[in-house]
Amino acid sequence: MKMVFIGPGPDTPENLSWRDKLRLPFLAFSSLPRALRLVWEAQPALTLIMALTMLVEAFLPATLAWVGKLTIDAVVSAIAQPSAGLSLVATPLASAVGLAVAGQLVNVVHQLSQDLLRDKLTNRINLMILEKTLTLDLEFFETPHTQDMLQRAWGEANFRPLMMLQETFTMVRSTITLITLTGLMLRFSPWVVLLLAVTGLPALYVQSRFARESFEMYSMRAPEQRKLSYYSFLLTASHIVKEIKLFKLGRVLIERYVELFARFTRENRRLALRRNAANVGLQLLSQIGYYSAYLLVIQQTLSGRLTLGDLTLYSGVLMQAPMIAQNLMHTVANLYEQNLFIGNLFAFLSLQPRLQPGNRPAPEHIRQEIKFDHVNFSYPGSPEPTLQDICLPLRPGEKIALVGENGAGKTTLIKLLTRLYDPASGRITFDGADLRELDPASLHSRIGVIFQDFAQYHLTARENIGFGQVEALHDEARIRAAAEKGGAHSIIEGLPQGYDTMLGRWFMGPGEKVGHDLSVGQWQKVALGRAFMRDAPVLILDEPTASLDARAEYEIFKRFRELAADRTAILISHRFSTVRMADRIIVLDKGRIVEQGTHEELLAANGMYAALFNLQAEGYR
Repeated sequence: MKMVFIGPGPDTPENLSWRDKLRLPFLAFSSLPRALRLVWEAQPALTLIMALTMLVEAFLPATLAWVGKLTIDAVVSAIAQPSAGLSLVATPLASAVGLAVAGQLVNVVHQLSQDLLRDKLTNRINLMILEKTLTLDLEFFETPHTQDMLQRAWGEANFRPLMMLQETFTMVRSTITLITLTGLMLRFSPWVVLLLAVTGLPALYVQSRFARESFEMYSMRAPEQRKLSYYSFLLTASHIVKEIKLFKLGRVLIERYVELFARFTRENRRLALRRNAANVGLQLLSQIGYYSAYLLVIQQTLSGRLTLGDLTLYSGVLMQAPMIAQNLMHTVANLYEQNLFIGNLFAFLSLQPRLQPGNRPAPEHIRQEIKFDHVNFSYPGSPEPTLQDICLPLRPGEKIALVGENGAGKTTLIKLLTRLYDPASGRITFDGADLRELDPASLHSRIGVIFQDFAQYHLTARENIGFGQVEALHDEARIRAAAEKGGAHSIIEGLPQGYDTMLGRWFMGPGEKVGHDLSVGQWQKVALGRAFMRDAPVLILDEPTASLDARAEYEIFKRFRELAADRTAILISHRFSTVRMADRIIVLDKGRIVEQGTHEELLAANGMYAALFNLQAEGYR
């Protein structure tokens, strides 16, 4: 079945064919079985208790109305037979009290089950979203449209499925109650039932129409909603707030936040005014039906065709039935709206990664070579190629340096080697095996990498290093050795709690002490330690010393060959003083390899490398 997704993109309502527009109401309800299955799987026992209590609640109104009729008739009989006293009234009155108490108990059990189920369901769905993100390609996180899908999914995760269960139970309960009350009304007159139906049905159409408008409005907001969250993040993130204050950006960002939120408020207000204006008309129509039917009941009672108990019964039914019918239609419209919104969650959960995983284990060591074989690549949506006809062998133990201006394709080449993307054409082989044939987890375990935009984990120093090889997270000796190689050991040892110190200031550390913030250069040494944590045959350092001072950079690279002695190493750097120690330097320009050789060979060639080297050297003279 074709999935119609309402939101930014090709399947917005204005782009749908008239056939799809006719099918939209039915497609919207297609999410209901899956949503209810989610609730059932979260906690079957609680779901069953909610269903059973709902059934009891459904039959109570008609039962209470009938017992009320019996009570009034018994009172009338008792008036006619004073000697009988309260004996005629005792049974129906006791039944009414028992039903009222039972109704209260059932309601408490229903509410308690619902409260307990909410947490279990929220946790289950949040985990489903997080688990799904683990399966998605890097492309997903670098594309605005798919980020909007994630925003919508998170927006529906915490409450929509449980609301759908509640609305479904409410719909079933109201339907059963309405059927039982209608059965009582048919005892009086089918024409009254028809009158109430005719004056109540317009509510279903109107409510469904506004439900769709609400859904479309909120779905189309996803990009702006992310922007609203981004403004909040900028104003509250500890590592950004310094610049916000110094450049006096706070007021500008708040004004943008207020302006965007005000737009949302205006849209909400317009929809709310129209919806409530329509409800006034629907209520008026319903009241006309109610009082017309009520007048007929009074007339029949005055003519002696109905008893006082019947008058009480039908008065109560006439009051309840339209209200329940309207609530039922409102519930159906709400359920329709919940289905539309929950479709966003299921649309996200149904995403599949574009990169299909292989099943062959990656070689533990490079015995032949890693080879880029006529590789071409463009980022999705980009008209210009990022890499063009890349042919590059990487031999076992060889130290390669990639140089070139920003945007030349250096980091992209690394993304392809780590199979965060696949080439558009050509292939990359690891000892003759195409990367697409290899198991991704196995491939990643063979590569130690630090990117120029490395992560700063606001966790303990031990975890910041150990995350480089999560299986060895509790191997103290290995963590310390990796920190030593990256130059972070002395920094960590000088912290208040050593390797147990909480880094960053987002969370409290041991003993409720404020976390310890690091300089950018210190964070980079920690990230280097994380890269050295992995005992992998390939080591990739993308601008590994960009934030280090000259002495720290010299110390790292003085030991670089020793640390990577038995590994194939790829170094990306704009500092020519560091790349000159590589066995081979690859020069990239506009996605192509334009030169390669040793430092001395490239200087002698007097090409692009020599020009860049001399330009940088000029700044030190």
